[in-house]
Amino acid sequence: MKKTALVGIGVAVLLILGIASSYNGLVSLDQAVRSQWGQVENVYQRRSDLIPNLVETVKGAAAFEKETYTQVAEARTKTMQLSSQGLEKLLADPQAFQKFQQAQGELSQALTRLLAVSDRYPDLKATANFRDLQVQLEGTENRIAVERMRFNEVAQAFNTKRSRFPTVLFASLFGSRFHEKPYFQSQAGADVAPKVKF
Repeated sequence: MKKTALVGIGVAVLLILGIASSYNGLVSLDQAVRSQWGQVENVYQRRSDLIPNLVETVKGAAAFEKETYTQVAEARTKTMQLSSQGLEKLLADPQAFQKFQQAQGELSQALTRLLAVSDRYPDLKATANFRDLQVQLEGTENRIAVERMRFNEVAQAFNTKRSRFPTVLFASLFGSRFHEKPYFQSQAGADVAPKVKF
């Protein structure tokens, strides 16, 4: 009788330790996803902060390209509104995440059109301010790509841990905190070079 009780206690202790270990692993990976999301938002914010200066610089040389400025401003506003939904909403709701990603893609396209305007204005391309802003924006776009890749890596680590046995058995018991994390994906048609038309 005592031996059976000891075996039962031993099994219960091992079960509790296994659940605690899996839970703590998910917490660590969830925090890594949140931290990396902060980095993604950081570089998106950097890009958003550069936009007004870039638009004003281009406006000075190309005052009649109003439609392009309007598109950039609208796309920037949309991304900021979606960003304000917060981390929980974006990471827990795949549709909200997709809308966020789509809005960021639209902003990238609008910026591409804005920079294409500069090709028609040699005086603009020659100004140091415009060149500096263009270099900063290009660097920021590269940072965005790197941070999105890193986000996908930590999301993959989390999703892999969450889907493994025995973690998969109890992960959903902790509510939305341990839902599968979304991935950044390329926009439809990203494999085709964009055509800028005026």
